[in-house]
Amino acid sequence: MGVINFIIENILTQASVTIALIAMLGLILQKKSAGQVISGSLKTMLGFMVLAAGSSIIVGSLTYFGKIFAEGFQMQGIVPSIEAINGQAMNELGLGRDIALTFLAIFIFNIIIARFTRWKYIFLTGQAILWMATMTTVFGYFAGLRGIALILVGGFIGGVFAVAMPAIAQPFVRKITGSDEIALGHFCTVGYVFEAGVAKVFGDKGEKKKSVEDLKLPAQLEFLQDTYLSVMVVMVPLYIITAAFAGAEFSSTLAGDTHYLMFAFLQAIQFVVGVYVLLAGVRLLLGEIVPAFRGIAMRLVPNAKPALDCPVLFPYSPNAVIVGFITTTIGCVIAMFVLPVFGLAMILPGMLTAFFAGGTAGIFGNQVGGRRGAVIGGVAHGFFITLLPALLVTIFNSMGFVNATATDVDTVAAALLYAWLIGPLLKAF
Repeated sequence: MGVINFIIENILTQASVTIALIAMLGLILQKKSAGQVISGSLKTMLGFMVLAAGSSIIVGSLTYFGKIFAEGFQMQGIVPSIEAINGQAMNELGLGRDIALTFLAIFIFNIIIARFTRWKYIFLTGQAILWMATMTTVFGYFAGLRGIALILVGGFIGGVFAVAMPAIAQPFVRKITGSDEIALGHFCTVGYVFEAGVAKVFGDKGEKKKSVEDLKLPAQLEFLQDTYLSVMVVMVPLYIITAAFAGAEFSSTLAGDTHYLMFAFLQAIQFVVGVYVLLAGVRLLLGEIVPAFRGIAMRLVPNAKPALDCPVLFPYSPNAVIVGFITTTIGCVIAMFVLPVFGLAMILPGMLTAFFAGGTAGIFGNQVGGRRGAVIGGVAHGFFITLLPALLVTIFNSMGFVNATATDVDTVAAALLYAWLIGPLLKAF
């Protein structure tokens, strides 16, 4: 068990190492030279770590923005956090070992299902698998499962989600990327498909469908065709206005010796820097992982496709990412005020979810329904991804997780599936 725990805790949970090892396996199966194997593996790791570095920069900037946003608009409620649930499950319920083994089981079931079914997707977003393992383990535990049964049932459910979600998203991903070489491995897919559905009903259709990427700008504004400048023009006013609403007293506590409005400006620029680094990492990663993955597709899982984290789609529709972020945030704020009227918990908007999940959903909405689909679908998406965590709060409260809920809608869907269907069936037998 010591070796297995070491592999799970120090290798499989390190996404960059896992992806590099998978790339190495693919290159070895293609009988590449030692130099090519080493080069491809290290470049894959480098690409992923550059992507992760960009994500970290964005997270730091959005964390600041979330604080001034909550203070500026006097928001109080529950902030969804799967990390908090994971910590409580491991520390208070003693489920750390079970979560780790369920993590491994999900990966194994994913490979088995991909090998013997037509769902040829290998889910490579390790952190998302960890959150799915957390949810299935916690809900399986409260349904009465223990030991190997808890791990196998959770692993099987997670494994099914790991191949089903990329399969559901693939028709959209194929149109977004113009190829069938990669898939989307992010457990927010239910929300993405929901936005696509709303965009299809309410978005632009036929010849009227115009992409947010094809905006025609006056000559004096043509500089906004540059992705990073257009992001900057949106984010700088957003940060500065929000900091002004939060007030000098509060904002200055976050700004240190810098003037609070200047600090807000710099944080907005930092956000754009994060986007630049993230997209550079995506390009480097895709340049290595796709060719390397052909070895696995040829030998272990015929026609396998790597299911990668949501930022891999950002270069294909960068304007839609920003539209999705803003409209999803608006939808979350609307839901925050509407849901308590119906007796549900007040869920505060999570800026990280709004950017990464909202931005990806914006790409789906734009692809299906153009500009109109991206805007209307984005607002609907924000409402939807707030509703599901609100439904989960009561269930978590009954388990002893006070004022806790999670964000990624696929993991929430798995939890609700456990609570409403699998749990009652297990208790019935």
